[in-house]
Amino acid sequence: MADLHAPTAATDGVLRPTHLRVDLDRIAANYHALVAHAGGRMVMPILKANAYGHGLVPVARRLEAEGAPYLGVAYVEEGILLRRAGVRAPVLVLGGILGDQVPLFIEHDLTLTASSVDKLRAIDAAAAAMGRRARVHLKVDTGMERIGVHWYSAAALGEAALASEHVDIEGAYSHLARSDESGETFTAEQLARFQRVLAEWEEQGLRPRIRHLANSGGLLQHPETWLDMVRPGIALYGVPPGPGCALPPDVRPALRWLSRVVYFKVVQPGSPVSYGSTWVPEQMTRIVTVPVGYGDGYFRAMSGRAEVVLGGRRYPVVGRICMDQLMVDIGWDSAFNGDEVVLLGEQGGASVGAGDLAAWAGTIPYEVLTNINTRVPRVYVGAVPD
Repeated sequence: MADLHAPTAATDGVLRPTHLRVDLDRIAANYHALVAHAGGRMVMPILKANAYGHGLVPVARRLEAEGAPYLGVAYVEEGILLRRAGVRAPVLVLGGILGDQVPLFIEHDLTLTASSVDKLRAIDAAAAAMGRRARVHLKVDTGMERIGVHWYSAAALGEAALASEHVDIEGAYSHLARSDESGETFTAEQLARFQRVLAEWEEQGLRPRIRHLANSGGLLQHPETWLDMVRPGIALYGVPPGPGCALPPDVRPALRWLSRVVYFKVVQPGSPVSYGSTWVPEQMTRIVTVPVGYGDGYFRAMSGRAEVVLGGRRYPVVGRICMDQLMVDIGWDSAFNGDEVVLLGEQGGASVGAGDLAAWAGTIPYEVLTNINTRVPRVYVGAVPD
């Protein structure tokens, strides 16, 4: 079945000049490198938000073929899409749920997050009504104040879990709020809170088999949080979760965002470029137009800041970024229609990273990757299992 989150790369055999090249072999290599880094612990790749822009179904299929024991998504819709695409690996849905969604989880054999006593009871009742069993991971809030039962009042959730007759309590987890920062101490506090809950539940007779806490930051900087399973998200795609987080040397970016020159002109001194006339050349210069803009997820906020790679050199984006196009000042260098332009990635020794785009846009690499929208076709390099 086609991946609804990753449109085909071509229309009538013609590739759009602006597209992503996603290296599935690189994602697979990153996955195995992170498994080794985690000392062989279970690694659950996080595939939410269209696999951080890389393409939900192709990435999931490849990682399932590589032996990933679990996959993680944010919403039930993502899990259903994986099941309809033939992915059979266990899938944990990490986000909050509404009661009327529970039968969808059970029908599609998705693992639910039970974040409160009421949620757990709703899951148990739905499973009973369907004559099925539900697989559940219990969620503890150790300091995010997002979803999950508070760590200091988790005993009631443990009691409800033990009383559930149609639920298999497979796991328990929490989420780290500051693990990507350098020198912070809150991660240690969150770990201590989670361990206190687990000890309390064990006294009650509840022993979840899979305990997990570490996100990308935890995996890279806090080995004490690895427990039974780790949950790398952005690190899986070769992008560090924070400026102080060093990736293992064999974990590298898995995508290149490419376009091509579609127009070339000489602009006279004093002739403004793009909307609002915000940039005016002081001398005669050569400007090339590239068919990409904020309608594709190339943020308008990067106007006057961004750079692209053309012919192995970085050049500035000038004037305001338009919905569908942007302009690049190449000085008195040469360029031709059809020349490759690198928006994200490397060419000829020059590169633009997700961190660069994030800094120019005043945001984080996560938002850069997940905002490359579905108007941008994905082209896959490496095997995509059927």
